[in-house]
Order: sequence, then C-alpha cells, then structure tokens
Amino acid sequence: MPRFHRPAASACAALVAVAALAAAGLPGTASARTPDAAGPPGPAAVADASPALLTAMGRDLGLTRAQARDRLANEAEAGATAGRLRLALGDAYAGAWVGGAESAGLTVATTDPADIPAIEAHGARATVVTHTLAALEAASTAVDRAASRTAARTTAVDAPVRYVDVRTNTLVVQAVRPAAAHDLVAAAGIDRALVRVETSADRPRPLYDIRGGDAYYMNGSGRCSVGFAVTKGTQQGFATAGHCGRPGTTTSGYNQVAQGSFQASTFPGRDTAWVATNTNWTSTPYVKGQGAANVQVTGSTQSPVGASVCRSGSTTGWHCGVIQQHNTSVTYPEGTISGVTRTTVCAEPGDSGGSYISGSQAQGVTSGGSGNCSSGGTTFYQPINPLLQAYALTLKTTTGPGPGDPGEPGEPGGTWAAGTVYAAGAQVTYGGVTYRCLQAHQAQPGWQPPNVPALWQQV
Repeated sequence: MPRFHRPAASACAALVAVAALAAAGLPGTASARTPDAAGPPGPAAVADASPALLTAMGRDLGLTRAQARDRLANEAEAGATAGRLRLALGDAYAGAWVGGAESAGLTVATTDPADIPAIEAHGARATVVTHTLAALEAASTAVDRAASRTAARTTAVDAPVRYVDVRTNTLVVQAVRPAAAHDLVAAAGIDRALVRVETSADRPRPLYDIRGGDAYYMNGSGRCSVGFAVTKGTQQGFATAGHCGRPGTTTSGYNQVAQGSFQASTFPGRDTAWVATNTNWTSTPYVKGQGAANVQVTGSTQSPVGASVCRSGSTTGWHCGVIQQHNTSVTYPEGTISGVTRTTVCAEPGDSGGSYISGSQAQGVTSGGSGNCSSGGTTFYQPINPLLQAYALTLKTTTGPGPGDPGEPGEPGGTWAAGTVYAAGAQVTYGGVTYRCLQAHQAQPGWQPPNVPALWQQV
C-alpha cells in the first residue's frame, strides 16, 4: 500500500469539486471554467456539479451524465438520512451504506429487530446484525494498540490493513500471512467471532518519488501533491500528507518557485500535515481538474460508505471510485496509521497528499495504496475534518469568508460557530434551540443549523 508523494493536479479532484485545496495557492493555474458557488450540502447543492467531475465519474464508474448527477444527489440525501437514523437507533446502530449504480439504495444495520419499522419509515432497507458498530470499532482500536507495540510490529507488517466492514458486520484483517493476522488478533485480546481474515498480497509502503514533475517539492528534492487550500487566521497554506515532510521542511511549487514550509506534521499514527505559504502564493477554493479547470470546494461533509469519490494528483490526474470503509488502519514499515478511509480509486507515486472530493465536498488527502492506474488498485485517504481540527485550520471554500473575516454579523447566541469541525452526534445550541450533528463537517458561514437540515437535527 504505497503512499503517494506529489502535489494535487488531476482529473478526479476536478470531478469532485470538494477538494479545493488541490489547486490551493498555485499562482498561474488558469481555469477553463470557474463554477458558480454551490449552496449548503444536500441534493440541491449537486445540481451544478462540474462537467469535468461528471465526465470522470462516467469514465471510471461507467455512468451516463444523468446517472452521475442522480448518484451525487442520492448520496447527499443518503448521508443525511443515515445520520438521523444513527441518532435514533443509539447503541443498536451498526452502520449504513449505499448501493446500486446510482446509489439509490440505502441500507442501515441494527442489532435490534424492533428498529426495522423506524428504518423503513425513512425509506431505507433494514438489516439486523449481531455486532454494533461501537463494538467493532472498539475491537479495531484494540488491534491497532497491539500493532503499535514493539513486539508485534513485524507481525503487523504482515497483516497491514484493518477496517470495520459494515456490510459484513465484521472487523476485517487483511494479511500476507493469515497466521500473522491470527497472532495480531490474539495479542489484542478481542473476541475472534468479531474478525474475518482475508489473504492479500498487498504490502503498504511509502512511495517517495524524486523524479521531479509539476508539483510541490520538499527541500528541493522529493515531490508530493497539494491537498486542499486552508487558512489559519490570515496565514494561507494547504493541507497535505504527513509522510511528505516534517515541521521546518521547506517547499517549492510546481514551478520551482519558493513556496513555504511545513508547520506541523503527524506520521505515523495519522498522516496529516499543513504547509504555510509565503505572500507569493494565494489559497484558492478549488481543486485542479482536467484541462486545468477549477473545481470548486464548498465544504467538507463526510460521504457514506458506498458513495462515489474522486482524486486529484500530480502524477495520474483525475480518477474516481467508491468509498469502501471509513476508520481503516494501515501498517506501513514506519508504523501504523489509523482513521483513514479505504477506496477503489487508483493512485501512483507522486500523488501523495492530493485531494479526494465527493461532489463539491472535500473528503481527505491521499495517504497510500497499492496497484496503479493501469491495472487498478486500492488507496487510503486521511479524512480532512480531523486534519482541520488537529491544526485549527479553516478549509478554503467558495462559500466561506476571506482571510481574517470573522463571519456573518448579528448571529443569535449559542455554541455553534463557523470554522468549527463537528463530528456526527455533536450537540450545539443556536438561537436558543439545541441541535445534534448528523454528518461530520467543518461549519461554514451560512450553514447555521436551522439552514441545513442535511447536517443538523433539532433536539
């Protein structure tokens, strides 16, 4: 499972207008077309999906343009429905996913048969399973802890990928040697009934590409891809992968002009970093798409399992696929990273750090993978919301304020605040009313809880 070094510049990011940071701060990146700003997330927000995004979805997912539009709308609606049901089912919730060429079918799993009528009343298919999502995620955390112990690192490298598969209601451990997976599970001390072992020849590893190219370069040598443009107060910059550099690592842009330096970096554990740029570079709310077209980023609402997602990278450009699992763990030779998302999108060396986007919603930055874009492969991305939260960054969006802009004046009292990263289930007050978050996202001006029923439910 290589990690893919190089700045964002490909066809998938353009398709998925969410990865604004991929083109972030790259002066001279001309746009064939700048799409109109989209509104808050929801089916209506994807009506103006960029032609480049729809074209890439057609190429990689075998869809007509009409099917691609329908798929994006269905996925936006499914995310909100799944969020409402997660809150309603409480501890019995066991996950949700979309299926079908147009993602028209939403399935929600529960451990309590009494929940079936409530699930079906929301238009979703209900399935009753044995294990709650919380139980499977706790088991995954225990395996990660075992993998990080010095005595188990060799074993973990032979069982490098772990994830909760909500479709099969199991914790999957992919291993080169099945015996290594069983040893790792035993070391974690978890119930073997929760686990399914899969044999795979994939071995995650970092991909350091020093061949050069039109991307950003670290200390004048290695190359990675820009993820998403961000700001921190008045400071501009971009998010990228942590394995691309360490704090103090200097960067130059695709044109070899001095650009900035890494301010913070985490790897292993997570695969997150951000670069602060100098005044010659300006953060823009776009991802570089096919033909250098700008693809807008309007937010960072997390898409559900089964949803379409596209990637932009400086080596292979735009490519699309589907989200297979969230909260995946991968062991590289340098150590384990947790909380990444597994996808069917391909990538190659130099794509590391690049943008993943669904519709116009930023999803994450490229971490690693296996295979290539000729024969196909599997990739992992670091979700963007935890990255923004960890470094107190604000995603640059077409709907957001400019640097230093405090947001909209005259807001009623409450704890909700633009720029805050909210996890599903988080609770806020706004205008004297309490709301609970349905889908993880970074709040944007104009996305106040009463305005965005896809993201917030009144308690």
